[in-house]
Amino acid sequence: MKPVPGQSPVQDRSLDPEHWDDLRTQGHRMLDDMLDYLQHLRDRPVWQPIPQPVRNHFQEPLPSEPAELPELHQRFMTEILPYAVGNAHPGFMGWVHGGGTAVGMLAEMLAAGLNANLGGRDQIPVEVERQITKWMGELFGFPEQASGLFVTGTSMANFIAVLVARTAALGPAVRQHGVATATRPLTAYASAGAHGCIAQALDISGLGSGALRRIPVNERFQMDLPQLDQAIAADRAAGLQPFMVVGTAGTVDVGAVDDLAGLAALCRRQGLWFHVDGAFGALARMSSELAPRVEGIQQADSIAFDFHKWVQVPYDAGFILVRDETLHRQTFATPAAYLQRETRGVAAGSPWPCDYGPDLSRGFRALKTWFTLKAYGTERLGSIMAQTCALARHLENRIHSHDELELLAPVTLNIVCFRYRSAHPDETNARIVVSLQESGVAVPSTTRIHGALAIRVAIVNHRTRHEDLDRLLAAVLAFGAQETKQ
Repeated sequence: MKPVPGQSPVQDRSLDPEHWDDLRTQGHRMLDDMLDYLQHLRDRPVWQPIPQPVRNHFQEPLPSEPAELPELHQRFMTEILPYAVGNAHPGFMGWVHGGGTAVGMLAEMLAAGLNANLGGRDQIPVEVERQITKWMGELFGFPEQASGLFVTGTSMANFIAVLVARTAALGPAVRQHGVATATRPLTAYASAGAHGCIAQALDISGLGSGALRRIPVNERFQMDLPQLDQAIAADRAAGLQPFMVVGTAGTVDVGAVDDLAGLAALCRRQGLWFHVDGAFGALARMSSELAPRVEGIQQADSIAFDFHKWVQVPYDAGFILVRDETLHRQTFATPAAYLQRETRGVAAGSPWPCDYGPDLSRGFRALKTWFTLKAYGTERLGSIMAQTCALARHLENRIHSHDELELLAPVTLNIVCFRYRSAHPDETNARIVVSLQESGVAVPSTTRIHGALAIRVAIVNHRTRHEDLDRLLAAVLAFGAQETKQ
């Protein structure tokens, strides 16, 4: 074919390799390096500061010419892998991050190779996601028709729950006319210990973060139910419309679990949507030992949680489960022409995942979750959760055995908050935490308990053992002694 004047000639090019055997060899080398990394995590520091020359390497201009894959792999090994946040390491205890697994990593590789877009259409990857929705409905005692959706994380899942609850309160017409047409402003309720993403969800839903009433907590850091009742009554008397209560299963600071059964009863009595932010704690239902601590969660209207925390699925794998599928779909489904459904062919299989959330382009998060649930089973995963809580109790007992240390909050699940005693405890403990992180021994974080700065240890990683906590505590005592001598 002769080229058309003024146009570049058509060439038979793609981004596939010219030599598949070379790529195969390089791919095996990359896989082996990651398996070696996971196998020998304990030989590495948990975290280490990024040298400035390494940072500078990531200020380079947009590349116009190709680089060789072995070169890029080498850069990953020397400039990226050593300077990650470290949550795969058993000594990472700073935030509620799962550690991931080799099984999940391999499943993610399969999903990337398939490159499925799970916005919709008639494909088995969508059926895998539907399978997990049914499994979660079974786990939480929801009706068979319950709906679910994979999202980036619980922040997005909580946002979706707010929108569904808004539809329940104002009807589907709110999608067209907006909340400004409501005769009474809506108000929602959560504990003072609830995650900040709840207020953010109200903000970006158009209700405003000021619509959230933060209810004080009791001595167990649970939402105070009498004060919640009073706040609802006060808002109704002021001409407002209460519409939603958010209970927390595992608060971000101390791991407290609200009285979910009590909240469920209150919401039924008051006619309010009952949502549970169970970012990590909801999945305690997998453990026969821990399930009683989240009793009442099965009565929720919606539950948000992350598989990438206690279930150890690689990031990211958040999930929203909704009891009323019809209401969920009414909140998001759209009649756009390019999303037209058929009864046959690739455009069959309705309803699609995009009918339950804001994303049309969606990755195959369900596969690594399916692999994890199938490879380990809920009993083994539940036992890992119980193990992390047992480790937290071990750390609690060790803290009580040292006069230099002070526990600052009750240990409900797997989070321990304590401090080193000193004349200036906030400054001392802040420096201890930074010293711990920079030493590479362990990575805790800080929080505030009744105004006091605490060392916060969140034990989520399935790799963490007693010796990791003992190393942490020995380092706290050593750094604390250094600080108080200065």
